[in-house]
Amino acid sequence: MNNLVQDRSLGLPGRNTCNYDICSFDALQFTSHIVCTYGTFLKSVIESAYDNDKVTLAEVGGQQGQVEQELATKMLQIQSKRFYLDVKQNRRGRFIKVAEIGADGRRSQIFLALSTAAEFRDHLSTFSDFYSSLDGDTVSGPPNPDNVPEDGKLKSEMMIKDNRRYYLDLKENSRGRFLRVSQTITRGGPRSQVAIPAQGMIEFRDALTDLLDEFSADEHAYKPDLPEGRHMHVDNKNFYFDIGQNNRGVYMRISEVKTNFRTAITVPEKSWPRFRDILSDYCDKIKQPAGGGSAAGGATQQQTGQQGGGISSQDQPHPLVGNNTQQDSGTSLK
Repeated sequence: MNNLVQDRSLGLPGRNTCNYDICSFDALQFTSHIVCTYGTFLKSVIESAYDNDKVTLAEVGGQQGQVEQELATKMLQIQSKRFYLDVKQNRRGRFIKVAEIGADGRRSQIFLALSTAAEFRDHLSTFSDFYSSLDGDTVSGPPNPDNVPEDGKLKSEMMIKDNRRYYLDLKENSRGRFLRVSQTITRGGPRSQVAIPAQGMIEFRDALTDLLDEFSADEHAYKPDLPEGRHMHVDNKNFYFDIGQNNRGVYMRISEVKTNFRTAITVPEKSWPRFRDILSDYCDKIKQPAGGGSAAGGATQQQTGQQGGGISSQDQPHPLVGNNTQQDSGTSLK
């Protein structure tokens, strides 16, 4: 990834080259209490990545610093509206952007993870069947004001994906029937929505199905849903944990930021357990009472090394210092 991409969390103009190794705690200016706090926090980030199938889309499409690649697009003309279905990809994965262009040129859009888009596709079939079965109406028939609820809603469903909620409402007003799809973020933020004329739901579903059939085929190899970035503040420093993905796999970027200073490292997914174990081992040694650290620490080190996932004799002292200076590109340690 280009090392001049703007940082989405901080709004900084560019990224610096990482000149420090992941085990070089002196270079990163860690104190003992920061190491323990950092290790605990990192463990929760890693467990979140392993245990949850997330997208948060990283506020996908709306964030700064997201270098997007458009993989495919479809355009639909439904009555006086145009709809664009764009399959996009950024460092957090693949997603579908649905954009509505009204007759007056007004634009609105929502974003769907591929898994959410598949669920939406199924709901479109259900809503279309319901619409076709409405009393005495043909598919293109006029609204029936005698049977319309006060709020105009004929049928509603909801989808939840991480911190996003999607409300699907088949509604009726003086201009006809339509499916309103609203997207909200639980922690605040503006609501965005598109309105699909009811007569076009099948056409919309078929276009969405074509895109999903093409780009979900290798979804097992490409993880579309990644955890949200997280942040930790210690003294005068801020640490940012961002999970990303490129053609070499999933990685974690850990950035240390303070006034007029920023440095970052990237850790490939396959190294996360060992990285966590190194931090945990330091935390255990720091917590040991004075005078007993050496023997206990040696026992812990030997035991974890024999188990294959912890610290072995080859991991000390700081074996990677000076050997893996890399740019903050997401590929450095892969």
